[in-house]
Amino acid sequence: MKPTGTDPRILSLAAEVANSPEQNVPIILLKLKEIINNTPLGSSELKKIKQDIYCYDLIQYCLLVLSQDCSRIQGGWTTISQLTQILSHCCVGLEPGEDAEEFYNELLPSAAENFLVLGRRLQTCFINAAKGEEKDELLRFFQIVTDSLFWLLGGHVQLIQNVLQSDHFLHLLQTDNLQIGSTVMTMLQNILQINRGDLLRIEGKTLHSILDEVVFKLLSTSSSVIRSTAAKLLLLMTETHQEILILLRLSACYKGLRSLRNKQEPGTEFSQELGQLIALLTPKVYQEVEEQKLHQAACLIQAYWKGFQTRKRLKKLPSAVITLQRSFRSKRSKILLKLKRQKEEEDRRLQLHIQRQRAMRLSRELRLSMLEIVHPGQVEKHNREIEEKSALIIQKHWRGYRERKIFRQQRPSLTEYKAAVTLQRATLKFLAKCRKKKKLFAPWQGLQDLTDARRVKLKQQVDDYLQRHPNSQMSDVTSRELHSQAQEQLQHYLMGRVLEERAQQHREALMAQINTNIEQLMKAPSLKEAEGKEPELFLSRSRPVAAKAKQAHLTALKHLQAPWWKNLGEEEGDEIDVPKDELSVELGTLFIGGTKPP
Repeated sequence: MKPTGTDPRILSLAAEVANSPEQNVPIILLKLKEIINNTPLGSSELKKIKQDIYCYDLIQYCLLVLSQDCSRIQGGWTTISQLTQILSHCCVGLEPGEDAEEFYNELLPSAAENFLVLGRRLQTCFINAAKGEEKDELLRFFQIVTDSLFWLLGGHVQLIQNVLQSDHFLHLLQTDNLQIGSTVMTMLQNILQINRGDLLRIEGKTLHSILDEVVFKLLSTSSSVIRSTAAKLLLLMTETHQEILILLRLSACYKGLRSLRNKQEPGTEFSQELGQLIALLTPKVYQEVEEQKLHQAACLIQAYWKGFQTRKRLKKLPSAVITLQRSFRSKRSKILLKLKRQKEEEDRRLQLHIQRQRAMRLSRELRLSMLEIVHPGQVEKHNREIEEKSALIIQKHWRGYRERKIFRQQRPSLTEYKAAVTLQRATLKFLAKCRKKKKLFAPWQGLQDLTDARRVKLKQQVDDYLQRHPNSQMSDVTSRELHSQAQEQLQHYLMGRVLEERAQQHREALMAQINTNIEQLMKAPSLKEAEGKEPELFLSRSRPVAAKAKQAHLTALKHLQAPWWKNLGEEEGDEIDVPKDELSVELGTLFIGGTKPP
């Protein structure tokens, strides 16, 4: 958004830049220097002109020109040096307004970086220049660029850290040229005097590189100006930052600083500055170095511990914040509810007060109207009736209040009474259930004593049953005959059952014999393979039975004599092969009925 009331010179200059070719833009931008110089320094008009320059992108044009090659710009380094002055003066004291983030985060760091790049280019041209006049002119341009950078850093202190961490600045500081090095060292000293705290904010590697270069110039160069500037720089660093002093004391890289004092002429200013520096670097007692180490270690431990505590608190912070918010919201809701109830109570009281006032007003109006209607002789009687009614109403309210008060006082005892009744009821129910269960599971305790009335009643019921169901009469002879018939039938049944059991046993024996014979025949060898004694086993009924019994006996003996692990996989019905020799042992001594010995 373009500002209103823009300076016409800025408008014409912006239009000229927009309509001119690219090679003429640097010369046109130099007109800004005349506009800025003709405006009083520190006035509101100058601030307004700077805002107009920024709003019409003339500062961005200056940055674009500075980033171009010097050989393509009219006027060369003269134009570039003047543009750096214009850019630094426009950026210092400028209030960007809505585009503040872009101005501080992009434009200013870019401008500082462009100044350092221009310084490196001028350094290269100065070293390569052959003529003395050309070198003097390039050195003057380099000083203008460094002064513009220092002016920019003075107005925007946050850029110091970016400049100190830049590789271009470190290359400028590491130059071997005395004049360039003196200018850079002076600029570094001025920067540290503006803001000394930014020195420790840079990375450790960059800080060590800067210290190494300053100490190297102090020890190796022969220029008294550079050495004095280096000594002042080290004094400035060590006085403001205890960490740098400890680093210079403890590091083995800076031992040569102590032997430098003996090589200098006493009484000079440089000798005094160097003496102060060496006095700071040389501890009086070795214990001081140890204390500094312990102090540094303690600081490190404290830093880690504080960091741990801080991270621990930060982890608990969300839950603590949630708890705090919950309690705050709860308390706020309670307060709002209390205020709401108070307001409702006040509104209710106000309504009651208004209703009472209206009722009193209506009552008085009614009384006045009644007094107008009532005969003068009946006024006293009417007032007496009204007083009696009022007294009755007051008494009614008073009695109600008193009874309610008594009821509130008796409420705890009433509650206790109800609780006692409930407990008694539950206890009685429980005892009744227990007695009922006891009666159900208790043994028979005999009949209760019969009364005369109960006995007569039961006798009457027996007589009635006998009359309804008469008993049939049977003589003694008939009973004996019936008994004898029953005995004969029972004897006949028992005899028949014994015969049937014997027949069943005979059938079972025959079936067992048949099964045994069949089994023996199935296992018997053929007639061609049979030996002399084998056919004799089948000549009698008892020989197959004896052979089967002998085989079963030997099988049982085998089972008993065999180890336990051989019987693990066998079942009870499994048969074991018995040799024929064992089967025929002692068979000749067995008595076999129905046969004769040969």
